[in-house]
Amino acid sequence: VQLVESGGGSVQAGGSLKLSCTASEFLSIFVLGWFRQSPGREREFIAAIGASGIAKHADSVKGRFTISRDNDKATVYLQMDNLNTADTAVYYCAADLRAARVWDDGTSPHEWGQGTLVNVSS
Repeated sequence: VQLVESGGGSVQAGGSLKLSCTASEFLSIFVLGWFRQSPGREREFIAAIGASGIAKHADSVKGRFTISRDNDKATVYLQMDNLNTADTAVYYCAADLRAARVWDDGTSPHEWGQGTLVNVSS
């Protein structure tokens, strides 16, 4: 399966962006999620959402980022509000069969997108 991200770009601090990730195959049974990685830092779990819509967000983005999915469109979204410079990173879409609640345990999801760059300036 191929995962293709879009929606990255440059924004000023305090602004918003919405990332999208579309799968090449129908993935209603998959858990979908987002990670990010900035230079010199380890990959960081951001959010994941199960087929039923149950979601988990990392503490670092709770209240600012919201994950959602549209199974009919085979797409997962990440709405990012109140962005700050620490959110600058390459954001990766991922898919796996494991439950969303365990996505922050360090295990790498099975499928990955190519990444989309988000740059937040002060």
